[in-house]
Amino acid sequence: MDKFLIEGPCKLKGKVLISGSKNAALPILAATLLFDKSVTIKNLPRVRDIDTMLSLLKSLGSKITFSKDKKTAKIMNKKNMKTVASYSLVKTMRGSILVLGPLVSKFQKSITSLPGGCLIGARPVNYHLSALKKLGMKYDIKKGYIHAKSDGKLRATTITFSKISVGATENTIIAACLANGKTVLKNCAVEPEIKDLTNFLNTAGANIKWKGRTCEIVGVKSLNEIEYSIMADRIEAGTFCVAATLSRGELEVKNLNPKIINTELNLLKKVGAKIKTSENKILIKGPDKIKPIKNIKTKEYPSFPTDLQAQFMVLLCKANGKSSITESIFENRFMHVAELQRLGAKIVIKNNKAIIEGKTDFNGAELMSSDLRASVALVLAAIVANGKSIINRIYHLDRGYENIENKLKKIGVKIKRIK
Repeated sequence: MDKFLIEGPCKLKGKVLISGSKNAALPILAATLLFDKSVTIKNLPRVRDIDTMLSLLKSLGSKITFSKDKKTAKIMNKKNMKTVASYSLVKTMRGSILVLGPLVSKFQKSITSLPGGCLIGARPVNYHLSALKKLGMKYDIKKGYIHAKSDGKLRATTITFSKISVGATENTIIAACLANGKTVLKNCAVEPEIKDLTNFLNTAGANIKWKGRTCEIVGVKSLNEIEYSIMADRIEAGTFCVAATLSRGELEVKNLNPKIINTELNLLKKVGAKIKTSENKILIKGPDKIKPIKNIKTKEYPSFPTDLQAQFMVLLCKANGKSSITESIFENRFMHVAELQRLGAKIVIKNNKAIIEGKTDFNGAELMSSDLRASVALVLAAIVANGKSIINRIYHLDRGYENIENKLKKIGVKIKRIK
């Protein structure tokens, strides 16, 4: 199993090109199951979760051809597609559940394994199932598989989500595209990745409109051939902005619209970072002294994202005073805390709140990744720690960060992958 050896402390300087968004690409790839014509997806991030989704599409019968750099995929579905999403592929990634909606919508049947992924909380699929049931899907769960079918086309209806759920919003929007009539979804998640999905579908001829957290989808008969470029990864961008602030570095973060991480940039300004933005780049310079922040709370977009909580915790360990972060999305998302404590962090957990002492001198140690975002937080801490750190189980990182060690090397991090 691969691991990283990082020698700190490092000061970051240079340019970083942000990759395509994994969290936008996954639902868009799942939505390609609705098409009879070819779909070309550009700016795909080359990360393990995308490979898993592409393998899943291939197993269902999609023919996929790649450009030389593998960042563009042309997808053509066979006439007779399979409708079984097997456990061997689905077990490694929660996003695999996103094939359920399009399979039932297009082929009126599916057998989809219950999914796996990061161990950061319950993340139940019941929101997906109850919404799809309201559209006319019938299902049983047998031996870890969802056996689903519908009598003819799905039928439009009005659905109010009891809890804001990114995955359930995506799955239901995709399924409703080919349903009979007008579906109205209320209390939707409105993350930029979901807007990218609906933009993709509309470009292909779907009829989707947004009003705040309400999404209206008028079903269409079929979707048109399309070329589409995936949006930039805002979590990767936020991670590099934190890295620059943390290391007193200076970075030019390119290839994304800064507006999509406005909340995070405002927090970084609060801790003392100097930030200039233009149409598709961010110039960020870290302060000599990092100021503490009381009461950051993770919430649904456009509030502070749970996917940057671990990275900001590392930053606040170096602040000049006490800070706190409340995690209100996932119940198991403080698994990085014990590992940060091994580096010298002073953090106390009370229920879903982390109280961070600040003024930490990190000292290198051997560490263990527990999930995708926790593992990048350990990388950030190792970058500013004194001495050598080894980070084990970095396959978590490979699931969501494209080419991370090469990007870090180019901006001044002493990092080596050990096979």
